[in-house]
Amino acid sequence: MPKPMKIDFVSDIACPWCAIGLSSLERTLANAADVIDVDLTFQPFELNPDMPAGGQNVVEHLGEKYGTTPAQSAQNRQGLIARAQEVGFEMNMTDESRLYNTFDAHRLLHWAMLEGKQHALKKALFAANFTQNRDVGDHSVLADAAQSAGLDRAAALEVLESGRYSDEVRQAERLWQGRGISAVPSIVINEQYLISGGQPAETFEKALRQIAAQS
Repeated sequence: MPKPMKIDFVSDIACPWCAIGLSSLERTLANAADVIDVDLTFQPFELNPDMPAGGQNVVEHLGEKYGTTPAQSAQNRQGLIARAQEVGFEMNMTDESRLYNTFDAHRLLHWAMLEGKQHALKKALFAANFTQNRDVGDHSVLADAAQSAGLDRAAALEVLESGRYSDEVRQAERLWQGRGISAVPSIVINEQYLISGGQPAETFEKALRQIAAQS
């Protein structure tokens, strides 16, 4: 009999390792369905909360934030693309890709959770950002993602334009930061165990099976 397991996936759609980590985790959940019945919730984290509208070129941003050279940025990006391909996620980042403000995306994800479509929207947002290279700070782009996830596009736009769920997202961000989360992805199991980073599916599976055996 599969055991209930609560997983909080703390992440940002601006984070390529979060997209890779989710694809790995999805494989794990399929492989470990014999022992665990997972309740998966996506929790908000903003890598660049001060990012202005229109975003910033990724190479420029990484250079300013981490001192990464264009050559290092290109090498790191190719590694990410290859790792994403291994887990079945199409990542099309280039030198021209941009980073965008994701606060409105997190508000929309909160709404999608209430509508029972959060997982589908999370995947649609990762695809919009990393596969399609679209502006995920733009309300029209976010509404398109909501529609592709099976949500009502007009209702999504209303949520975005109204500013709804801002307080809830800020509160959740403070909660997880207060629990020591400072990097993403952070996968928290049963509010007790932490797995950090975009781990291979085998690593996730081994950990989840061990936790299930102990509970």
